Order: sequence, then structure tokens, then C-alpha cells
Amino acid sequence: MQIMHTGRISHPLNMPDGAVVLAPSAIPAAGKMYTDQEGMQEYPVPMQMTKSDIDLTIQEYVIAAKNAILAGFDGVEIHGANGYLVEQFFNPRSNQRTDEYGGSDENRSRFALEVASAIASEIGGDRTGIRISPFNTFNDLGIFDSIENTYERVALEFGKLGLAYIHLIDVKNMGGYDVPLGFKENIKAAFNGMIILNGGLDKARAEELIQSGVGDMASFGSPFISNPDLVERFKNILTLSDPDPATFYTPGEEGYSSYKIFKN
Repeated sequence: MQIMHTGRISHPLNMPDGAVVLAPSAIPAAGKMYTDQEGMQEYPVPMQMTKSDIDLTIQEYVIAAKNAILAGFDGVEIHGANGYLVEQFFNPRSNQRTDEYGGSDENRSRFALEVASAIASEIGGDRTGIRISPFNTFNDLGIFDSIENTYERVALEFGKLGLAYIHLIDVKNMGGYDVPLGFKENIKAAFNGMIILNGGLDKARAEELIQSGVGDMASFGSPFISNPDLVERFKNILTLSDPDPATFYTPGEEGYSSYKIFKN
């Protein structure tokens, strides 16, 4: 079960009454998001998290992880990618704090490591993974000078925590940048554990990266949405159906449940 906190990528109209949009710093994301009540709306200025807010949020992650295990899941994946709260702490574009959670690479990494450590302590590192997306620009983040140092450092620390895996996302197909091959290799070496690769992969490229030792497994998002029998199609080298992004994140019958299995 993937667990996440959206941070500043939210809107009061999409939240319960009285809820507050929180983020590392009071910096709104550029752009708009959909609300049922009023359609597309500008992102609001979030409230900068206090130390108490941070401590409470970490505990909420732990509660979510415990609930997932109680519900029968094998483990949890911390969503530390795609411009949501964990990545907002990593990135100086969204994190301009001057306390122990901002400024240096070490300080901006602190929140992610405290979340991972707290969850691993509660349910076990072998039941805890994390998703990261270096070089991501989605949700109004940007490239910063110490990206590689930041992520190689946290990969090393995640390894010390005994996490089950790092889910490493290449975000070029989302408008970001290529994650350099050498950097992927450095992440794997620093973590010294299971690396799951994702992002713009097809069967051939996934197999190539796994055979070369860059990653241990590959995951597929959009291809699985439009091909509920993706595994069988890969096994039998069958044509894939194209996904329809216009039906992503929408209600109704059309979309996730309407793609067909392959027929000769």
C-alpha cells in the first residue's frame, strides 16, 4: 500500500472542513488543480509546518502504515516522489526553511529519513519501501545543484534502515529530466539493496536495465492501466493497448475498468 501526504499540492475545497494545507515553507506551487465545487483553482499558499506539525505528520505516516498491515497488506511504500510532501522537503524550491529541516542537503533530507525510520521501527524495514523521483520538475519543482549528493546520501541512509527497496522513478515522460545512468548505478551502490525502476519503460528496456545490473525489478504504471493482462502480453510478445490519460483520476465507468484483455 502506497502512503502519501500531498503537502502543498492540495486545495481546501478538496479537504474536510477546517483542514489546513501544510508544506515545508509557505510557498505555493504554480498552476491549478481540479475541485468538484469550483473546477480548476490556483494552488493556495500553504502554512509552513511547525516542528509540532512535522512530529504529528510523522506519526500519521506510522498510523497509516500500521493500519495497512492490520488490513492485510504485506507492507507499505512511502511516496517520496512526484512533488508531494517528502520531495517538497528535499527541494530548495519548495523548502526554504532555516531550521534543522532546511538549508543543507542533510537538513532537507531529515524529514524523509525520520518518516522512513519511524515506519520501519513500527512495522519492520523489510515491510517498508520508498518511491523517489530525482530530477523531477512535476508539481512545480526544479533542478537543484546538489540533487545527486542529496539522493545518494539518503539512499545510503535508507540502506542502513534496512528498507525493502527503493522505487526509482525516471520522470522524463512527465516533463522532467532523464535520470543519468551513472547516477542510477550510484543509488544502487549506496543503497545496497533492491532497486525497482519505473518510468517510460517497455519490456525490452526494462529487461536491458535489469540484465545490466542497474535495477533488480521494473514497475509499470500507465501500461498496466490500459492492459489489465500486461504480464500475459509481455510473456507472449503481444501488442499493447494505449492508455487514455483523459480518463486518469476521473470517476465513472470509462477508464480503469473498461480496457479489454487481448484477443487474437
